Amino acid sequence: MITLSTGSLYTYGLDRVFDLAADAGFDGIELMVDGRWDARHVSYLRTLMRRHDLPILAVHSPFTLSIAGWPDDGPGRIKQSVQLAEGVGARVVVAHLPHRVGRWVLQGRGRRLFIPVPWSDQNDYRRWLVDELESFRASTTVAIAIENMPAVRFLGWRVNPCHWNDIDEILRFSPLTLDTTHLGTWGIDPVAVYRAWGDSVAHVHLSNFNGSEHRLVEDGHLRLDRFLALLAADGYAGIIALEFNPGTLQAESERLVRENLIENLAFCRQHFA
Repeated sequence: MITLSTGSLYTYGLDRVFDLAADAGFDGIELMVDGRWDARHVSYLRTLMRRHDLPILAVHSPFTLSIAGWPDDGPGRIKQSVQLAEGVGARVVVAHLPHRVGRWVLQGRGRRLFIPVPWSDQNDYRRWLVDELESFRASTTVAIAIENMPAVRFLGWRVNPCHWNDIDEILRFSPLTLDTTHLGTWGIDPVAVYRAWGDSVAHVHLSNFNGSEHRLVEDGHLRLDRFLALLAADGYAGIIALEFNPGTLQAESERLVRENLIENLAFCRQHFA
């Protein structure tokens, strides 16, 4: 199943994103829980699914600092995301790893600079993942798939921003979401990681990396054709979510967005055969 993440077009309304995904021929939607109120209203989301004949197959737990009406803590957000997923019939919730340190974010001219600070507000979340995640997983049929995270550049160095954000260490939280562009920030081939993780991969975020994250599937140095072919050969039965951003999709033009979605979905259909 190949889906479109609504986070790819967070500047658009959800009805518009559903319409574009349906028109391009996607199998479903990965819902990013973000600042759009519509992204948290189960009854409206069910209306969108019926209107566009497009299911929500995965829910991405929020990771921004504040989402109105939602818990501010990591465990609370995952639990709320699972409740939302159950309400719309999604089978996966994607969640991030906890940060090692806090960070300030400087943004300008389309780029972001992360400055680490020597404290973190996610220590409770870190303890919950270790002590309580497994028991919570047993309470739901929704898979909670922990996602590998990107490197952060600081003074020209790669910095690991998250606990357990290592190819081997993250396996303790299987099942996992394999994010290809995040691996690209580390210079790691997704093919090698998939071979190492195997059945632990329950979900895939697909996009390329060319020095910037979440590029179109052929706009970067990652051989996503080989990666998709390996998934197909291995009989991968999970979800593949295309996860871009408005700039990558050229969101200032709906015509270009449609063309980009159709072309990138066709690439995936060709190689994930």
